[in-house]
Amino acid sequence: MRNKTFKITKYVLLVYMLVTVAYPILRLFATIRGEHIADIFTSAQFLPMLKNSVVTTLIATAISVLLAFFLAFAINRSRIRFKSVWVVLFTLPMLIPSISHGMGLVLLFGDNGMITNLLGLNIGLYGYPGIIMGSVLYSFPVAFLMFYDSFRYEDYTVYEAAGVLGLSKGRQFLTITLPNMRQTLVSAVLAVFTMVFTDYGVPLMTGGTTMTLPVYMYREVIGMMNFSGGAVVGVILLLPAVVAFLLDLRKSSAVGVASTVTKPFFIEENKGRDALVYVVFGISLFLLCLPIFAFICLSFVKQYPIDMSFSLDNVKKLLSGGVGMYILNSLAVALLTSLVGTALSYFAAYATARSPRRVSEKLLHFISMLPLAIPGVVLGLSFAISFNGMPLYGTIFILVIVNIVHFFSSPYLLAYNSLTKFNPNLEDVAESLGISKMRMLTAVYLPATVPTVIEMYSYYFVNAMITISAVSFLVNFRTTTLSLMIPQLETQSFIEGTALVSLMILFANLAVKGIAFIVKRKS
Repeated sequence: MRNKTFKITKYVLLVYMLVTVAYPILRLFATIRGEHIADIFTSAQFLPMLKNSVVTTLIATAISVLLAFFLAFAINRSRIRFKSVWVVLFTLPMLIPSISHGMGLVLLFGDNGMITNLLGLNIGLYGYPGIIMGSVLYSFPVAFLMFYDSFRYEDYTVYEAAGVLGLSKGRQFLTITLPNMRQTLVSAVLAVFTMVFTDYGVPLMTGGTTMTLPVYMYREVIGMMNFSGGAVVGVILLLPAVVAFLLDLRKSSAVGVASTVTKPFFIEENKGRDALVYVVFGISLFLLCLPIFAFICLSFVKQYPIDMSFSLDNVKKLLSGGVGMYILNSLAVALLTSLVGTALSYFAAYATARSPRRVSEKLLHFISMLPLAIPGVVLGLSFAISFNGMPLYGTIFILVIVNIVHFFSSPYLLAYNSLTKFNPNLEDVAESLGISKMRMLTAVYLPATVPTVIEMYSYYFVNAMITISAVSFLVNFRTTTLSLMIPQLETQSFIEGTALVSLMILFANLAVKGIAFIVKRKS
């Protein structure tokens, strides 16, 4: 009886996850008919769209992963100052929507872009170049953080032994570093490939006449209300993510427990190397943040490119156009997603990490990991098909629910990894003392994992602010979020407004990240 509340809450959460994760995907599959599949696969557009999606994704993934690997290696193998600041700066592109990266490239390199006009050089942005460039900007920070974290845990004793045996730096890199990074490399490739393949924000802005599968799905559903055709494309987009999910699960189960780092990596002093790293980092940061620079320049000009004088007219125009409502919608969705999502994912992690692995715990763990295999654009469409006509549909609450599901897995893993580090005998001690599991959760685990909870909260908030894929099929005029204003303003040729909206999202996310950093330091 003592743990009755815990068990009831666990089963309620399990039912909730089944309804919000498994049920919509099953409904998506159920809407597909043979004639719908034939219509898509036999259309003249399908093969070119598939080719465009695969080619741009492969090229962008290769560039993004290689760049992330190189910069993470450089930051961990040099003695430059303010490394934590560089890490934050390299992850700034994560704080704006993918569609903003595409819009930023248009503002810079489009037919009437700032750099195009300044240098009189048109790089032919629209098509493959624009999609690849925008996709790299959008996906690079994720791969960078994965490599950066892995490099921090390399054991220097292996390199010392290699040096004694006379292995050169190049041989050490090939025989030690690359094998050590193999698992992270696979994870980064899978993560970036899935992100780019299922994104429609960048190709929507920079694709021009080059259509990709996500853009086609977006236009079919939003523009033509063709849910059946969109469902077929949604399943196609789901396949790479499912394959990546299964490969990652297999990889994780095969890895086992990582070895303990017995000696941190020693970096020899080399001023020439560090000077080169500063130069490379400066150039890389400048290129990665070019869209943000463009937003700052264009947000406060009178009319680009006719009158570049400073003006607040764009702010006034957005305010008169009702941007306040969009800001409130975004903040409400982000705050509710963060609060509820953090609570649900933390409890799910507690239930699976600190309990015997019975059938219910295994099922909850699997369903908590499953959102990793569901692209946002597919999840949003499945919600639109499954919950259309229900009381929640058309409210901000459906946006909160879809966002919680979309981003559930990463915060869940953060909490799960933290909770598994506690002594496995704590539950036995608590039971012998008559302490309930809910009491252990509130009095022991939560206070001890405050930094993890804060990181989970900020993760939910930032992603809820920038997402467009999961919510684009579920919004109406009253519930439209700030990120979805960008394509609306772009169709109205109000490019200064798109820049200003992107800055608003960036500053809101920076504020939350800053508060989270301060609270973690104090805790």
